[in-house]
Amino acid sequence: MLIYNVTINIDAQVHDEWLLWMRDKHIPDMLSTGKFSHAKMVKVLVEEDMGGITYSIQYTTTDRKTLEAYYKEDAERLRGDAQRLFPNKFVAFRTELEVVSQQIP
Repeated sequence: MLIYNVTINIDAQVHDEWLLWMRDKHIPDMLSTGKFSHAKMVKVLVEEDMGGITYSIQYTTTDRKTLEAYYKEDAERLRGDAQRLFPNKFVAFRTELEVVSQQIP
């Protein structure tokens, strides 16, 4: 299992609009690709020197092949939506994580 992690620092001036868009549009669009089983959005509880508010969105997928299909078939379009709606209002970086162990009581 892999986690496609996107960390985003969003400008406080557009934060509320962006948060609604993420919850109501972007994350559902990501899940509707069929390449991710679920998503978790968490707020990073550290104040950044650059200002803004930081979030981590974690999309769970089954394997590298599925993640590569997302990159090839969907990533450009979905990333472009954010660029069009919130130009110069956020910084994002992406990380691929491999789940080594998961424990549920």
